[in-house]
Amino acid sequence: MASVAQPKTILKQFWGYDSFRPLQEEIIQCALDGVDTLALLPTGGGKSICFQVPALCKEGICIVVSPLIALMKDQVKNLKAKKIKAEAIYSGLYRSDIDRILDNCIYGDVKFLYVSPERLKSELALARMKQMNVQLIAVDEAHCISQWGYDFRPPYLEIASFREHFPDVPVLALTATATEKVVIDIQEKLEFKKENVLQKSFRRENLWYVLVHDENKRQKLLEIFNKIPGSGIVYTRSRKRTVEIANLLRKNNITADFYHAGLTTEQRSIKQDQWLSGQTRIIVSTNAFGMGIDKPDVRTVVHVDVPDSVEAYFQEAGRAGRDGERSYAALIYNPEDRVKLERNMENSFPPLEEVRRVYRALGNFYQMAIGSGTGQSLDFHLEQFVNRFNFEPVVCYNALKVLETNGYIQMSDAVYIPAKVKVRVNKDRLYDFLLKNKKYELVIKAILRVYQGAFEFPVAVQESKLAKFLKMETSELKKQFEDLTKLNILTYIPTKNKPQLTYLLPREDADNMVFDAKRLNFLRERYKINVQAMLDYAEKLECRQVQLLRYFGEEVDKCGTCDICRGIYVEGISAEEALRLKDKIKNLVQKDDLQQEHVIESFNLKTRKKITKLLSYLIDEGYIHKHEEILKWTDPQK
Repeated sequence: MASVAQPKTILKQFWGYDSFRPLQEEIIQCALDGVDTLALLPTGGGKSICFQVPALCKEGICIVVSPLIALMKDQVKNLKAKKIKAEAIYSGLYRSDIDRILDNCIYGDVKFLYVSPERLKSELALARMKQMNVQLIAVDEAHCISQWGYDFRPPYLEIASFREHFPDVPVLALTATATEKVVIDIQEKLEFKKENVLQKSFRRENLWYVLVHDENKRQKLLEIFNKIPGSGIVYTRSRKRTVEIANLLRKNNITADFYHAGLTTEQRSIKQDQWLSGQTRIIVSTNAFGMGIDKPDVRTVVHVDVPDSVEAYFQEAGRAGRDGERSYAALIYNPEDRVKLERNMENSFPPLEEVRRVYRALGNFYQMAIGSGTGQSLDFHLEQFVNRFNFEPVVCYNALKVLETNGYIQMSDAVYIPAKVKVRVNKDRLYDFLLKNKKYELVIKAILRVYQGAFEFPVAVQESKLAKFLKMETSELKKQFEDLTKLNILTYIPTKNKPQLTYLLPREDADNMVFDAKRLNFLRERYKINVQAMLDYAEKLECRQVQLLRYFGEEVDKCGTCDICRGIYVEGISAEEALRLKDKIKNLVQKDDLQQEHVIESFNLKTRKKITKLLSYLIDEGYIHKHEEILKWTDPQK
């Protein structure tokens, strides 16, 4: 790639666009000029192009630090589809694969190497990276480096020491959500040579924020999707609820599916593709869904549970309306949500004795000796672990998060790594073996014909496809692979498709573990502040967009489109009560043709004076059309 390539030429060549989105060009120029830069772009603002374009303008490789395996794999796949060479190293890969990838980055023409922050601690990986022609270090989801951020990840703190080995290489940090404290902290933790922040306004003119007070969340959800057409996402905190809500939507003739981290990689891929293609209209998910997924025409994002931070809500809600068309971000709220959040706050920080108990059980689970395990990535299924040791699931999960925060372990979602096969004998011996064992002939010949290099190194094999090609059951193919391994003819490593748990430090005696009590207290207090900020958003009668953007240090005028800005203000009635009574009137009037006096009489004596005032307002504002004393709902805001 020529070192003089111009950004717009690269943009046109690989992405087909003639011009950049606002602020992208300025960010790219900073990277080309060798200036450390923090780029704040809202969800859907095109962050990846900001480091991909400058990397393609120059010779050498771009190291991309990313926290999520799914995000890394998705970006590598997208780059390869554009004929751009990219690789990723993450927990669960075989040593031989890591060696091959690192060699390709040193001696080949790989342009992007995606790594998890934990990988930067590996002496082996670091020694090989020093041999690479590194010209840019990109830090994705940069808020993870700040303890003030909502998703603090201690391994991100390794980036500063990593960049010491590349003193002349600029860092480009990117995030969609950062408060003023986090903005300062990111630059300090990444050791920027001087402050440099490029920020696009977080205001989204086309996104209408709505908060709905309703005891019957499921009924309200149906109303929303029956009223607003198009693609949507529903976020809930519980895996079980994703299934229940998806079933509810399907029963009401709305195509829907569920998605959570407990599914296999293949299951998640199928569900995601069906939603992206429009076969599935609504995806119901935990917060496992959405990161790195670019679907521009999402019309509605609904939260049926309240997230535990404004940052999380803002990022998830921001997945609606990336195409610039009118879209909705709705939060369905009732008083029970406050109780749940406060209870969750207690469960999120289990006693340290419980954390030690979980750590001790992990060692038993894996039969891991004291002093061993550093860097090992192991299959981990939370449900299986919880059942075996009789842990309370929520408490156990949060104990694991405490271990992660203190740098003992790292957890990741399911990693799909295809099966590997290598021929262990030479060609002459293999020929002799096949003369005596004809039943293995089809399988071995297929490997040699379909997969090049099986004598030299382990080759990736898709077992189901190969079995189909050979017209046999996948189970039979796997059985033959296992037999051939026992006979020392092949080395067979089965497909890996499970969540991973990595020991970042040697296993130690749980009684001797040291926890940073000061940091834990800080995290507990910060969590309380985050939860309170989210509850304030739900309960304050102030423009939703003003509240959200003020949280991120940006002052804006009222949006004019949220439920507060479009609310009802009648003397003697609070805005919240007016909205609630308005919904009741709407249900009555839509159900039957009623006269005004009959609507008033539907309410108790104490409320009727308010209803009379409210009806006058609704008629004056065009919500209700009155004809010969009969009221009809018209809703001018459609």
